[in-house]
Formats: sequence, C-alpha cells, structure tokens
Amino acid sequence: MAKSYYEILGVSKDAKDDEIKSAYRKLAKQYHPDLYTNKPEAERKAAEEKFKEINHAYQVLTDPQKRAAYDQYGSEDGPQFTGGQGGFSSGFGGFEGFGDIFNNIFTNFGGGGRRSNPNAPRRGDDIILRATLTFFESVRGVHKDLNYKRRETCPTCGGSGAKKGSVAKVCTRCNGSGIVRVKQNSIFGQVVTETTCPECKGKGKIVTDICKDCQGQGSVIKARVLSCDVEAGMSDGRVMIYRGQGNCGINGGPSGDIQVEITVKPHQLFVRRENDLYIEMPIDFSIATLGGEVDVPTPYGPYKQKIPEGTQTGSVIKIRGKGMKYIRKEAYGDLYVTVKVVTPTRLTAAQKKSLTTFAQSLSSGQQDAIRKFYDSAKE
Repeated sequence: MAKSYYEILGVSKDAKDDEIKSAYRKLAKQYHPDLYTNKPEAERKAAEEKFKEINHAYQVLTDPQKRAAYDQYGSEDGPQFTGGQGGFSSGFGGFEGFGDIFNNIFTNFGGGGRRSNPNAPRRGDDIILRATLTFFESVRGVHKDLNYKRRETCPTCGGSGAKKGSVAKVCTRCNGSGIVRVKQNSIFGQVVTETTCPECKGKGKIVTDICKDCQGQGSVIKARVLSCDVEAGMSDGRVMIYRGQGNCGINGGPSGDIQVEITVKPHQLFVRRENDLYIEMPIDFSIATLGGEVDVPTPYGPYKQKIPEGTQTGSVIKIRGKGMKYIRKEAYGDLYVTVKVVTPTRLTAAQKKSLTTFAQSLSSGQQDAIRKFYDSAKE
C-alpha cells in the first residue's frame, strides 16, 4: 500500500503548517539532488524520486483546499469513483446532469473509475536552492547570485511538443483519457483495473511530428541566475520564496516557486538564540576584583563596558541592542556576556609573595561564597 502524504513527511494528520514545513525542509535537505551528483546512478535516481515524492506531499498538505480534499477523499483531486458500494460517494452536490450521474454509476459497477483529466493544467515543481552565509553576512545582509537550472516552456512549440505547424492527435487506444481498462478473471469474478495508457504514456495525445528543440517534451532545461538579496538578521533554516520562478507548469499550468533555504555558518565566539546573542568573555583577575572597563566585542564593533568591583565568574552582563536585527523591523536583540575570570599563571616569586600577603589580609566576610560553601559542608 502506498504511503500517505503524512507518512511521507513523517507528520501526524493533525500537524500544523509550521510542523509540515519543518519536516519538509529537513527531508528536502536530506534528499536534495545536488547532494547526489557524484553518487552512483541508481542511488541518484532513487534520491530524485524521493525528492519529487516529498515535494508533491508538501504541495498538497500546505494547500488548504487540496489538503481538505485529500483528508476527505484520499486524493487532492476530490472524490475518486471506485467500484463497490462506496463508489457513489460524491452525492449530488455538484449538480451533475443525470446522464453523467448514471454513467458514473455504471462505470463503478463495471470496476472502472473516473480519473483527473490528463490534459488539465498542472502547476510546475518547486526548485529548492541553498544560500550559505557567514555569521557577519547574516548580521549585515548580503546579495547572492545563485546559479540553477529550471524547466521552461519550449519557445518553439509553445509546450505542445509538436513541430510548428503540426498538431497532436487524440490517442485512439484510450480515446484521450490517458488510461486503459484491463479485464481479468479472478475467484471473485471479472475484475477491471485501470492502468496508464502505454501508447500515449497517460497524456491522452500522441505527437507524430515532434518538435526538435524539445524532443517532444514541451519543455527545455535552461541555466538561470537568481538575484537574491538576503535581509540583515536572516537566521539559519529560514526560507525565502520567489513565486513563479520555478519549473514551468504542464498544459499551460502556472510555474512552481523557488525556495531558497538559508544556512548560516556558526561563529567561534557568538551564539545566536532567536534574536539575542551570547558570548563568553575572559576578563583579568585584577579588573574582576577592583572593577574597571573592558572592550566587549559585538557584531557592530567594540563596546566599552564597565565591570563592577568584585565581579565573579559566571556573572552575566546584558548589553541592549547589540544582538541580531529583527526581520522587517528596525529593532535589535540583546547581547549577553558571560564573564570568566582568568586566574594568572606562571607567577614570579615577588608576585607570589604579594598575593600571599594579600590573601592573609582577607577576612571571611570578603569571601562569602567560600564561607557559605564550608558552612554547608559542615552541616
């Protein structure tokens, strides 16, 4: 039994849009054709088929009307008439003519089924691209030119696949339906099954004089460049959508979209959480003890920050407005600095003597953390 669209994406039937999008992005990254360019042909083709399957499931489940039809009828195209008692499930809601209604009834009893029109317009597939940014490119924003290939309607034949001046003929084997019925005898009697017409490959039409530019496909592959302006503050995992820039549709259907997935390389100092930034900063033992001023690195340059007297390791200092910019807003997150007091090493004899004298001069009240620790240990 074929997997449901929910199983393909690994989500539950009551999954929200953001859950579906998240699952789709994860799987699309895993099976993106670009990752299999140098793989064996069988593995590459399997990944391409899986990618198409994931993409189709995503298109259906993120379209409210298609998803509702799929949930109710098991097909995004609406009710599918099949044999048996449940075959007449569409009712009279569409106000079909009586002739059509009776035709449907008798077709169902014969084991046939009504399929979607193979010549109906269909939307083109989406194209997924990746834009990899450095941390500072995500801070400031950046322009990227992304090279890609897409299917475009053949300009010579206009998508018909036929040579200019000629026309495609209706397939005589399936009468333009794109499907053929095969009768087989079984222990339950005669069973009628439907399969894709082998003559027209399900298109319903046969091109006898093909267009040489597209070899009868109706579309050609062209190399293109997408001019992509990434806004400041863009985060890892976000997707930028360019409507109608994907692969061309079929039978005059609309083109798909381009989805640009953003990947931001990690930085060695800054860690991002939402729009706030976090950094661990070592400070001198004497500044932590006496207080002073330090230069805190920020994505926008050094920032003078006062360090209070007696600052301890693990203390957190909040610097407002030095985090990441909010998308489409003139607002910024904050920068949180976790202090790490550095203990000096390789002391000279004079320095050791000075520190010993200093330590002996301290009272227990000047080292509350140590005193509290040992009080707890005694208990």
